[in-house]
Amino acid sequence: MNEVIQSTDENHDPATAQKWQPLDAMQRRVLGVLVEKAKTTPDSYPMTVNAIKTGCNQKSNRNPQMDLAADDIMATLDELRELRAVSEVQGDGRADKYRHLAYDWLGVDKVELAVLAELLLRGEQTVGELRGRAARMEPISGLPELMPVLGRLREKGLLWDVTPQGRGQIVSHRLFLPSEKNLPDVAAASQAKPATTPQPLPATPPQVAESSLESRLQALEQRVSELENQWRSVNS
Repeated sequence: MNEVIQSTDENHDPATAQKWQPLDAMQRRVLGVLVEKAKTTPDSYPMTVNAIKTGCNQKSNRNPQMDLAADDIMATLDELRELRAVSEVQGDGRADKYRHLAYDWLGVDKVELAVLAELLLRGEQTVGELRGRAARMEPISGLPELMPVLGRLREKGLLWDVTPQGRGQIVSHRLFLPSEKNLPDVAAASQAKPATTPQPLPATPPQVAESSLESRLQALEQRVSELENQWRSVNS
């Protein structure tokens, strides 16, 4: 029997124990769409299979592009229900609808979930791009407000630093299947030694520099003398 659940996605407490596990590409897309639409179009949420299919296949804000059929969506929803990441809401004689359980399943708050949804929908991206895209779901005024969010997601094992932290950094989520991504070990990455600073070239010894300067001065004096002789010959 289908579970009847009211849509209370925005009323939650972040979970303390990890419940999530890696997802395949279609599972990530479906879950990402449910989270996105719950935040951006709440009047059309929970969602029917056809609405989820449209959201999965839309051309904007999606990478990679997909062309999923309704059967694909239904099979993926069944898988996500078994994982307790999604639930089915029994309709009143109309098409059944679905809602995500991502807050509890991932153990995150509103802003953290907005960030993860963008990563699920688009994959790896720069921190600057992520800030702008996630801000359409939850207020994130700038990078200073985003950085603590990324820090919390790292602590929860949900964020992957694709490139080292700093200007232009690229990040992604960590919900990939092991066969998809060779994710670095978080502890090993945090203990990695920074790149060594190139050593400056040795300074030119004073005696060599003085000798070189003297040679150049002599060459200039000789050239000046030659030009003076040429001028005299022309004007004599």
